[in-house]
Amino acid sequence: MAVVESPGRQKVREAMDSAVGDMGAPSVVVQVQDDDGTWFGSAGLADTVTGARRVPGEQLHSGSISKAFTAATVLRLEAEGRLSIEDTVDDWLPGAMAENGYDGARVTIRHLLSNTSGLFATGMALELQRRINIRSAFAEHRFDVYQPEDVLKIALSQPPVYQPGEAFLYSNGGFAFAAAIVEKVTGNSFESEVDRTIVRPLGLTHTFARPRQETGYRGRHPRAYSKVYLKEGVRPEDLTADNWPSMMEDPSLPPMDTTESNSSWGWGAANVVAPLDELIVFVNAMITGSLLPADQHRRMWTTVSTEGAHWLANTRYGLGLYELTLSNGLKLRGGTGQGPGTCTLVMGTADGKHTLAVHTNNDWVSLPVLDKIIEAEFGASGFQLDL
Repeated sequence: MAVVESPGRQKVREAMDSAVGDMGAPSVVVQVQDDDGTWFGSAGLADTVTGARRVPGEQLHSGSISKAFTAATVLRLEAEGRLSIEDTVDDWLPGAMAENGYDGARVTIRHLLSNTSGLFATGMALELQRRINIRSAFAEHRFDVYQPEDVLKIALSQPPVYQPGEAFLYSNGGFAFAAAIVEKVTGNSFESEVDRTIVRPLGLTHTFARPRQETGYRGRHPRAYSKVYLKEGVRPEDLTADNWPSMMEDPSLPPMDTTESNSSWGWGAANVVAPLDELIVFVNAMITGSLLPADQHRRMWTTVSTEGAHWLANTRYGLGLYELTLSNGLKLRGGTGQGPGTCTLVMGTADGKHTLAVHTNNDWVSLPVLDKIIEAEFGASGFQLDL
């Protein structure tokens, strides 16, 4: 397939070239939807071995943008009268949270979807770190299949950080519980309900929630390259806020190709595969309210502060998506998702008329790449970690 590059947007092209030439990203693609139509640009290689270029329509692992699909599915079920986001976990999964100090009678679905449930940051679970965050361990466990009960157990493997509703803390585990509730309410698989409530109504013909046994894609896709790992021999339980930089691998080591791997550990939180153009359709529907009824749309964008949570600065979190305020005061709405060797962003203005989508097939300079391109497109930065 020939690469179809759009003319113009010199600042964006310079940012993409800098991401590859100066920052070391294997590649980056950008797609913009605005009043002038669709713009597409790329830099670098989809495959550093074959030399294949990036092209429009590639399927991508959307990472945590999947959380928005989960939230939208739940809100569609609420609109159908089948649940309320004020229902508790125990209303649908009695006793499922009765471990390690959690109380499912106090955690609502709204808490799960807004990252205010009190669940700890699931990515820090020792079980996941031992299997994913060490290079040799990833190679050994990359095709492990996690059943729903495995994911829920990991989500509860450390005690609560806050009381329900007390504060924001980003946690994949809340979205796993939401997926389990979807299955209990409907009697269908979570993946099929994402398809019924979101994918088919929006006409997303190349988007799917990856079933837990699948390890790849259903169409053309870039390779994924990762080199964010702990040193061999490091025990994750020995990491602290002070010593972790010294525990990381030498950044000059070559990246690992992580393209084919199982993402069932991210059930409900990080398992949707989609191309950029369809992610733009989905996020625009969430921004404008064209898919959700007015009550559910309002609930999705009833946001909470993320300040002090060691997450993304200048943001407020809704249900599965967030609002970012740039340094010039412009507010964008959308989401980002990162996984081993891949990072995706889709954000747009609140009127749904100007949407930016970015993907880079790496995980070691992903956030700086995104911020550079946001600044090039919208004239201001603001995408950074709040540490």
